[in-house]
Amino acid sequence: MSAVLEDIELRTGPEVMDGIRAASKRLEGVARRTPLLTSRTLDAIAGGEVFLKCENLQNVGAFKFRGAYNALSQLSDAQRAAGVLTYSSGNHGQAVARVGQLLGINTVIVMPDNVPPAKLAATRGYGARVVTFNPNETSREAVAAELPEARTHTLIPPFDHYDVIAGQGTCALEIHEDAPPLDQLLVCTGGAGLLAGCSVATHFMQPGCHVIGVEPALADDAARSLRSGKIEVAENTHLTIADGTRTPSIGRRNFALIQAYTHDIVTVSEEAIERAVLFAFERLKLVMEPSGALGLAAVLERAVPLTGRTGVVVSGGNVDLGVMQKILANAATRHAAD
Repeated sequence: MSAVLEDIELRTGPEVMDGIRAASKRLEGVARRTPLLTSRTLDAIAGGEVFLKCENLQNVGAFKFRGAYNALSQLSDAQRAAGVLTYSSGNHGQAVARVGQLLGINTVIVMPDNVPPAKLAATRGYGARVVTFNPNETSREAVAAELPEARTHTLIPPFDHYDVIAGQGTCALEIHEDAPPLDQLLVCTGGAGLLAGCSVATHFMQPGCHVIGVEPALADDAARSLRSGKIEVAENTHLTIADGTRTPSIGRRNFALIQAYTHDIVTVSEEAIERAVLFAFERLKLVMEPSGALGLAAVLERAVPLTGRTGVVVSGGNVDLGVMQKILANAATRHAAD
């Protein structure tokens, strides 16, 4: 199934890159410049150097803070006074709520009722009003559109928004400023705001580096979209453990940039995702949520040819306790079977 495309004015790559550079200046001193970590064990597995960009250590525990701050900080006084509305499977909602708290902006977040409890609690803890819904009965966009705040609040969607894309692109900007020249950059992919921003930043900063998106095989709409040349819809994204990738399709603005600047999109299995979360926990001493471990899963499973230096965006660390318990239990079962 293909998504219906809205009639919008698309920006060029250079325009988006200008936005990324401007976003970097806005985020200076506000967002954390997260570290690039290395591991000799991981290098040995990969057969080359691997650099992990640890956005799990970012404010709110995910890269989403970058895009949320870049978007909300540019609102007019009237827009700030009215408030912000968004919808999210978790991390974008947390980020918008936290930025709203920092900037004194009222925030309303629409979230599915199966969102990990930790993400729901954090979003409410930052002062947002949270509206939950059953994703099997309706869409988050439909719920948001029916709220009274839809008439007064500014909508800041989680990925299909140029200010959000520019904010996320600062992640790759920092990578290319801090790392030696990379041969490929692996980017976790859900709605694809991060992939779009990182692809543009990489093209203009280090054009020889291939950007490769990584998504769950159970939520492979981005990979299919890149192959078919049109936005495809994933029907069963709720089945993946990577809750941050449960968007039915990627954004129109994102897709145009991905078509122009992304080299490839690959998928990884649910077992590979679990193994990556476990490897990070046991060997790297890092907490990664399943959505944030997609790039690492691609390295460990050799879902992409690994040559030279590889950058990996660890997009988030907000793993739910129940999910981590499941991953640890599954690992214990496999070890017992061995």
